[in-house]
Amino acid sequence: MVDTMQFDLVSPERSLASVPVREVRLPGSDGDLTAMPGHAPAIVTLRPGMVVLVGADGNTREFAVTGGFAEINADSVSLLAERGHAREEITQDVFNDMMRDARRRHRSVTERRDTVGEEVVTAAAKLLGDMQAVGTHIGLDPNQSTVPD
Repeated sequence: MVDTMQFDLVSPERSLASVPVREVRLPGSDGDLTAMPGHAPAIVTLRPGMVVLVGADGNTREFAVTGGFAEINADSVSLLAERGHAREEITQDVFNDMMRDARRRHRSVTERRDTVGEEVVTAAAKLLGDMQAVGTHIGLDPNQSTVPD
């Protein structure tokens, strides 16, 4: 069995990572999962959360994503994030902006509850909660972003 697999993380703005890894921990919309070399092929929808890379040397790197998709193969993982940042790049201002986007999305579907349905409103509330958890994990205050948009 191969010890590493290729990992690529891109967002619409830029490429965030292209490195060999031993494992990738992903925040799947149906639950967290870990991909390692030899993984069965899968396409996974992501929720807001932290993507953790474990390199060949055992060191870890973290990236916050607001959602997206990951394509997993036996020898690679390709992740297309809606929005992504390396953990060290996430300041309170960057996180506030991410939270404002999540709050706008939640407010928009809540206002259209009758046309979009309760499932969509519940999903938007869960995504908002997931974004708050990302900030808490990083040590940022999710309540600072409650200023009006």
